[in-house]
Amino acid sequence: MHAVLVEPFTTPFMGRALVELLLLAALAGVVSTFVLIRRLGFVADTMTHTVFPGVVIGFLAGGTGGVFPGALVAAAVTAALLTLLTRSRRVTDDTALAVLLAAMFAVGVILVSRRSSYSADLTAFLFGRLLAVTATQLVQTAVVGAVVLLTLALLAKELRLRAFDPQSAAATGYRVWLLDLLLNMSVALVVVAAAQSVGTILVVALLVVPAATGRLLSDRLAVIAAVGVVAAAAAGYTGLVVSYQASVTYGTRLASGATVVLALVGLYLLALLVPPSRRLVGRLTRRRRLADAVA
Repeated sequence: MHAVLVEPFTTPFMGRALVELLLLAALAGVVSTFVLIRRLGFVADTMTHTVFPGVVIGFLAGGTGGVFPGALVAAAVTAALLTLLTRSRRVTDDTALAVLLAAMFAVGVILVSRRSSYSADLTAFLFGRLLAVTATQLVQTAVVGAVVLLTLALLAKELRLRAFDPQSAAATGYRVWLLDLLLNMSVALVVVAAAQSVGTILVVALLVVPAATGRLLSDRLAVIAAVGVVAAAAAGYTGLVVSYQASVTYGTRLASGATVVLALVGLYLLALLVPPSRRLVGRLTRRRRLADAVA
């Protein structure tokens, strides 16, 4: 059992991959909760595509070292444009998302088509290189995660009010557009942080499935976020172990990032089997009522 569950992570590249996934689990588990309550699943999917031109430009300008800053700039531009367009009553949210997705991804494809010699490296960015994560990338993910989590912690009350009662948020004096911008930026930063490891196409799973899993087990946001973090971390560990053992023991190559995503979806399906009456929040509520009755 030790050889199956522990020994794979004694190798440096597997250890770095696990650390990266644990960092992303803490980050994505929390952010996906806000994605859930704001119904921003399509926004998350859009972000994974709109950073692509920034990735291409960064790569062409500075090689692999330019990918992260290029993606960061593209993510910031996307978040700003999305917030600006959705403020207009003449443009619906889904239209703004579709226009941004089509335009920016098309720019990236045009740039790649003109530089065919780089297409293999940029294609890897779409699908990720989880086992090639470097110490520098770990630091980048940790910094991004700290910034995003701190921002969400400081604005948690305001963001919840914006999600459930935007009219009251505006009447209270909160700048709704600024809250939207900060949340869009947080989603974009998760995309940037995860893109080089699990890939821009698969990162949407990290922004949707963890909180969706938590929602099947509880109605409380704190519990949903906690379950999301645990589910993402468990899926990361399981996916790495399965892909490693399949490759080393059975000679079957499995893409690590995709295996992690499938493990995460598997946990979601397991949570789906839990009857509503057995939810965590249901048990906690019943215990509280029983304690009040006894008192």
